[in-house]
Amino acid sequence: MTASARSPNPMPRWKRWTFGVLGVLIGIALGLGSAWWAVRGRGLAGPVQTGAWSTSTLSGHVDADMYTRARVAVGGLLALSREETMYYVARADDSGAPLRAECRYRIEGVVPPARWWSITAYAGDLFLFPNASGRYSINGSTARLDAKGGFGLVTGPAQPDGPDFWLPTPTNGPLVLTLRLYNPDASVAAAPVSLPAPSISRIGACA
Repeated sequence: MTASARSPNPMPRWKRWTFGVLGVLIGIALGLGSAWWAVRGRGLAGPVQTGAWSTSTLSGHVDADMYTRARVAVGGLLALSREETMYYVARADDSGAPLRAECRYRIEGVVPPARWWSITAYAGDLFLFPNASGRYSINGSTARLDAKGGFGLVTGPAQPDGPDFWLPTPTNGPLVLTLRLYNPDASVAAAPVSLPAPSISRIGACA
Protein backbone atom coordinates (compact mmCIF):
# COMPACT_ATOMS: atom_id res chain seq x y z
CA MET A 1 0.00 0.00 0.00
CA THR A 2 1.44 3.37 -0.96
CA ALA A 3 1.76 6.23 1.49
CA SER A 4 -0.90 8.19 -0.39
CA ALA A 5 -3.46 5.38 0.13
CA ARG A 6 -3.05 5.35 3.89
CA SER A 7 -5.24 7.42 6.24
CA PRO A 8 -3.48 10.73 6.76
CA ASN A 9 -4.28 10.78 10.52
CA PRO A 10 -5.06 7.27 11.77
CA MET A 11 -6.76 7.23 15.21
CA PRO A 12 -4.37 6.02 17.89
CA ARG A 13 -5.16 2.65 19.34
CA TRP A 14 -5.68 4.08 22.83
CA LYS A 15 -8.39 6.40 21.52
CA ARG A 16 -10.17 3.52 19.84
CA TRP A 17 -10.10 1.58 23.11
CA THR A 18 -11.34 4.62 25.03
CA PHE A 19 -14.30 5.17 22.71
CA GLY A 20 -15.11 1.46 22.79
CA VAL A 21 -15.10 1.31 26.59
CA LEU A 22 -17.23 4.46 26.79
CA GLY A 23 -19.73 2.95 24.38
CA VAL A 24 -20.01 -0.20 26.48
CA LEU A 25 -20.44 1.80 29.71
CA ILE A 26 -23.13 4.00 28.15
CA GLY A 27 -24.95 0.91 26.90
CA ILE A 28 -24.84 -0.68 30.36
CA ALA A 29 -26.09 2.53 31.99
CA LEU A 30 -28.99 2.82 29.53
CA GLY A 31 -29.88 -0.85 30.02
CA LEU A 32 -29.84 -0.62 33.81
CA GLY A 33 -31.78 2.64 33.75
CA SER A 34 -34.50 1.26 31.50
CA ALA A 35 -34.74 -1.89 33.64
CA TRP A 36 -35.09 0.19 36.82
CA TRP A 37 -37.82 2.31 35.24
CA ALA A 38 -39.66 -0.76 33.98
CA VAL A 39 -39.61 -2.45 37.40
CA ARG A 40 -39.67 0.47 39.84
CA GLY A 41 -40.85 3.49 37.88
CA ARG A 42 -43.77 2.16 35.88
CA GLY A 43 -47.30 1.82 37.18
CA LEU A 44 -49.11 -1.46 37.38
CA ALA A 45 -49.54 -3.50 34.23
CA GLY A 46 -53.15 -3.74 33.13
CA PRO A 47 -54.23 -1.03 35.62
CA VAL A 48 -57.82 -0.56 36.77
CA GLN A 49 -58.70 2.59 38.71
CA THR A 50 -61.49 2.98 41.25
CA GLY A 51 -61.37 6.19 43.23
CA ALA A 52 -57.81 6.82 44.38
CA TRP A 53 -57.02 3.10 44.26
CA SER A 54 -55.60 1.10 41.37
CA THR A 55 -55.11 -2.61 40.83
CA SER A 56 -53.60 -4.80 38.16
CA THR A 57 -55.64 -7.23 36.10
CA LEU A 58 -52.44 -9.16 35.23
CA SER A 59 -50.77 -9.70 38.60
CA GLY A 60 -51.13 -13.31 39.69
CA HIS A 61 -52.35 -14.18 36.19
CA VAL A 62 -50.74 -16.51 33.64
CA ASP A 63 -50.77 -13.64 31.11
CA ALA A 64 -48.61 -11.38 33.31
CA ASP A 65 -45.70 -9.88 31.34
CA MET A 66 -42.09 -10.13 32.48
CA TYR A 67 -42.12 -6.61 33.94
CA THR A 68 -45.17 -7.36 36.09
CA ARG A 69 -43.52 -10.56 37.31
CA ALA A 70 -40.31 -8.61 38.08
CA ARG A 71 -42.21 -5.97 40.07
CA VAL A 72 -43.91 -8.72 42.06
CA ALA A 73 -40.53 -10.34 42.78
CA VAL A 74 -38.93 -7.04 43.84
CA GLY A 75 -41.81 -5.51 45.78
CA GLY A 76 -43.35 -8.62 47.29
CA LEU A 77 -46.88 -7.30 46.59
CA LEU A 78 -49.47 -8.55 44.13
CA ALA A 79 -48.16 -12.09 44.36
CA LEU A 80 -51.31 -14.20 44.67
CA SER A 81 -54.04 -14.88 42.16
CA ARG A 82 -57.12 -12.64 42.04
CA GLU A 83 -59.35 -15.45 43.34
CA GLU A 84 -57.21 -15.69 46.50
CA THR A 85 -56.25 -12.07 47.15
CA MET A 86 -56.80 -8.75 45.43
CA TYR A 87 -54.50 -5.80 45.99
CA TYR A 88 -55.44 -2.15 45.50
CA VAL A 89 -52.71 0.49 45.80
CA ALA A 90 -53.12 4.22 46.46
CA ARG A 91 -50.30 6.69 45.89
CA ALA A 92 -52.50 9.80 45.75
CA ASP A 93 -55.57 11.11 47.54
CA ASP A 94 -58.99 11.71 45.99
CA SER A 95 -57.85 15.10 44.65
CA GLY A 96 -54.95 13.50 42.80
CA ALA A 97 -52.25 14.95 45.09
CA PRO A 98 -49.45 12.47 45.92
CA LEU A 99 -49.70 10.94 49.37
CA ARG A 100 -47.11 12.26 51.83
CA ALA A 101 -46.23 10.60 55.12
CA GLU A 102 -45.98 13.93 56.96
CA CYS A 103 -49.60 14.77 56.06
CA ARG A 104 -52.76 13.54 57.79
CA TYR A 105 -55.49 11.78 55.84
CA ARG A 106 -58.96 10.55 56.64
CA ILE A 107 -59.89 7.26 54.99
CA GLU A 108 -63.54 6.22 55.02
CA GLY A 109 -65.49 3.47 53.35
CA VAL A 110 -67.77 0.49 53.67
CA VAL A 111 -66.51 -2.96 54.54
CA PRO A 112 -65.17 -4.47 51.29
CA PRO A 113 -66.91 -7.60 49.96
CA ALA A 114 -64.32 -10.17 51.03
CA ARG A 115 -63.79 -12.83 53.67
CA TRP A 116 -61.13 -10.59 55.27
CA TRP A 117 -59.52 -7.27 54.39
CA SER A 118 -56.81 -4.86 55.51
CA ILE A 119 -55.36 -1.43 54.73
CA THR A 120 -51.60 -1.12 55.31
CA ALA A 121 -49.34 1.94 55.23
CA TYR A 122 -45.94 1.65 53.57
CA ALA A 123 -43.06 4.03 53.05
CA GLY A 124 -42.34 5.07 49.46
CA ASP A 125 -40.05 2.06 48.93
CA LEU A 126 -42.98 -0.31 49.64
CA PHE A 127 -41.41 -1.51 52.89
CA LEU A 128 -42.77 -1.27 56.41
CA PHE A 129 -41.18 1.35 58.66
CA PRO A 130 -40.38 1.27 62.38
CA ASN A 131 -42.90 2.86 64.72
CA ALA A 132 -43.27 2.70 68.47
CA SER A 133 -46.88 1.49 68.41
CA GLY A 134 -46.10 -1.49 66.19
CA ARG A 135 -49.33 -0.79 64.30
CA TYR A 136 -49.14 -1.06 60.52
CA SER A 137 -52.67 -1.74 59.34
CA ILE A 138 -56.37 -1.69 60.00
CA ASN A 139 -58.29 -4.84 59.18
CA GLY A 140 -61.56 -6.66 59.47
CA SER A 141 -60.85 -7.47 63.11
CA THR A 142 -59.68 -4.05 64.32
CA ALA A 143 -61.94 -1.70 62.32
CA ARG A 144 -64.58 0.16 64.30
CA LEU A 145 -67.83 0.07 62.34
CA ASP A 146 -70.57 2.66 62.56
CA ALA A 147 -74.32 1.96 62.53
CA LYS A 148 -74.30 1.76 58.72
CA GLY A 149 -71.41 -0.72 58.60
CA GLY A 150 -68.83 1.86 57.53
CA PHE A 151 -65.34 2.32 58.89
CA GLY A 152 -62.97 5.26 59.22
CA LEU A 153 -59.38 5.93 60.19
CA VAL A 154 -56.82 8.72 60.27
CA THR A 155 -53.22 8.41 59.11
CA GLY A 156 -50.30 10.59 60.15
CA PRO A 157 -46.94 10.59 61.96
CA ALA A 158 -48.54 11.68 65.28
CA GLN A 159 -51.56 10.23 67.05
CA PRO A 160 -54.57 12.55 66.66
CA ASP A 161 -56.93 13.63 69.39
CA GLY A 162 -60.28 11.90 69.43
CA PRO A 163 -61.56 8.36 69.02
CA ASP A 164 -60.51 7.79 65.41
CA PHE A 165 -58.50 4.68 64.62
CA TRP A 166 -54.94 5.89 64.01
CA LEU A 167 -52.67 4.35 61.37
CA PRO A 168 -49.11 5.64 61.92
CA THR A 169 -46.98 6.84 58.98
CA PRO A 170 -43.30 7.82 58.68
CA THR A 171 -42.33 11.39 59.57
CA ASN A 172 -41.75 12.40 55.94
CA GLY A 173 -41.48 11.15 52.38
CA PRO A 174 -43.83 9.41 49.96
CA LEU A 175 -46.61 7.25 51.37
CA VAL A 176 -48.24 4.20 49.80
CA LEU A 177 -51.46 2.59 51.02
CA THR A 178 -52.40 -0.96 50.11
CA LEU A 179 -55.90 -2.41 50.40
CA ARG A 180 -55.94 -6.21 50.46
CA LEU A 181 -59.03 -8.34 49.94
CA TYR A 182 -58.65 -11.97 50.95
CA ASN A 183 -61.07 -14.30 49.16
CA PRO A 184 -62.90 -11.39 47.53
CA ASP A 185 -66.47 -11.72 46.33
CA ALA A 186 -66.65 -13.25 42.87
CA SER A 187 -68.25 -10.11 41.44
CA VAL A 188 -65.26 -7.96 42.48
CA ALA A 189 -62.75 -10.55 41.27
CA ALA A 190 -64.48 -10.54 37.89
CA ALA A 191 -64.77 -6.72 37.74
CA PRO A 192 -62.16 -5.05 40.01
CA VAL A 193 -63.46 -1.58 39.10
CA SER A 194 -66.75 -2.41 40.86
CA LEU A 195 -65.13 -2.21 44.31
CA PRO A 196 -66.67 0.61 46.42
CA ALA A 197 -63.30 2.24 47.03
CA PRO A 198 -62.56 3.96 50.38
CA SER A 199 -62.19 7.72 50.11
CA ILE A 200 -58.87 9.40 50.94
CA SER A 201 -58.95 13.08 51.90
CA ARG A 202 -56.22 15.21 53.43
CA ILE A 203 -56.84 16.84 56.81
CA GLY A 204 -55.44 20.37 57.13
CA ALA A 205 -51.91 21.41 56.24
CA CYS A 206 -48.97 19.01 56.17
CA ALA A 207 -46.44 19.11 58.99
